[in-house]
This record gives sequence, structure tokens and C-alpha cells, in this order.
Amino acid sequence: MKIKNIENWNRKEHFEFFSKYDNPFLGIVTEIDCSKAFKISKGNKLSFFSYYLHKSILAVNKIEEFKYRIQDKNVVTFDSIHAAATIGRKDGTFGFSFIPFSTDFDTFNSKLLKEIEEVERSSGLRLNENGKRNDVIHYSIFPWRKFTGISHSRNFNTEDSVPKIAFGKAFTHEGRKMLPVSIDAHHGLVDGLHVAQFLDEFQKSMNEEYLVSA
Repeated sequence: MKIKNIENWNRKEHFEFFSKYDNPFLGIVTEIDCSKAFKISKGNKLSFFSYYLHKSILAVNKIEEFKYRIQDKNVVTFDSIHAAATIGRKDGTFGFSFIPFSTDFDTFNSKLLKEIEEVERSSGLRLNENGKRNDVIHYSIFPWRKFTGISHSRNFNTEDSVPKIAFGKAFTHEGRKMLPVSIDAHHGLVDGLHVAQFLDEFQKSMNEEYLVSA
């Protein structure tokens, strides 16, 4: 983690301006073409959720602005960003999870599967030390329907600056499989341009071939 010198930052005024807002988050809802990724995941008997979650966190780690956080009134940059996703249980509740970042899908998926098992064996929100981390993306999953808008619970009395990404139910449109995606990010740290860059990287990653680990 590095503390950013905002005095020499070309976004200094943007940061100071939007940080004064009660709700400084910008939100964008769009769709990603997941036709190839869906086919690859099913063809290799992989969880589609695991597959696109990994593709998403790969894209996040390629965008510097998605690594910025506000911590102890400073702007900091993390080397790597991890996934913190809500995991549903059979009883209809959900718990929080933490999946360490890895460029290798099989490594990431193994950690995710262990977290899913831990969530299923627990109750409540499963709050722990990982829940306080800033070097994460807060992921929410809404697998029952596609969506065209979403809002998140947020405590405006904190230095909350962790981006929130939500996924809806994949659906077919004009022969293509589409995945609804919502991105919320602190506007003092992230602009629409950076969200677009993330989406471009995410789409590129979703279109890549699946490489089986040796």
C-alpha cells in the first residue's frame, strides 16, 4: 500500500470536490456480452459465477483507479485488489466472503469454493477481519432476474470508498448471452472514463480462451 501525494495529483480538485458530498458515488448499469465465457465455462464444467467473478477481478486489477481507496483521510493505492462477494445459503440467507486475488483461475476458484463451504456452514453475515478490508471490491449477486438499475446500502458516516459491483441474471438477446453489470465507485477517485476502461478490460477478458492449468 502506498500513500498518494494528492498535491501533485491531476485529480486533486476532483477528489476534494466530490469528497464533500453526502453520497460521492457514481453509478453505471450496463451489460457485458458473456456468450463465449458462458460457453467456455459450461464446456469445461466450471461454475459460470466463479468464471466471470475471476474475469472481473482480473479487469479490476488492470485499472489503477480501481485500486485507490480513502484510508485514515489519505488516498492510498493497493498493489492488488481482492474479491469480497456475497454468497447465498440454502436457507435463503447470505454471508460475506473473501477471495484472494490470483491471476490463475484454478487457484482463485479453489479459494472461492472453500469460502462457499465456510459460508454454508456458518450463520448470519459472517463478519470477520476480512470484512473491514479496503483492498477489495464488494460484489453482490442478483441471480434471479436481469436488472436495469440497483442501489446499495451505504453508511455515509464512514470513509467508504470501496467500489461495489453487482451482477444480475444472464439472459439471451438477439442470439447473444448478456450479463447485467452495475458498478458504483467513489467519484473522487474514479470517473466514468475509468469505469469504461474497466468494462473494456472485463469484456476483453470474458472473450479470452480458457487455459487449463498444467
